Amino acid sequence: MPSSSTLSISDALVEYLRESGLEKSVLEVQVEEAWPKVMGAVVVGLTESVEMKDGVLYVRVRSAALKTQLFENRFELVRKLNEAVGANAIKDCRILG
Repeated sequence: MPSSSTLSISDALVEYLRESGLEKSVLEVQVEEAWPKVMGAVVVGLTESVEMKDGVLYVRVRSAALKTQLFENRFELVRKLNEAVGANAIKDCRILG
């Protein structure tokens, strides 16, 4: 029977990433990879780029209408993406056109 101080492999990996300073990079990649799953094919088709840097999500889109819609719903967008990666990775969101 494992003692209460025993970590699962998953918890140990998370702890290692946090202590080594790599957790941020992993979260940034996870957010970028979650974009198509959360947003769907139509939005992805109009998206030029999705990039995370220092807690800020930068989304560049081809459509002025989509830019406006994403900007108006950016707080919900941040909530859904953070939920998808299981962490508060995104602190701010910039929609670029």
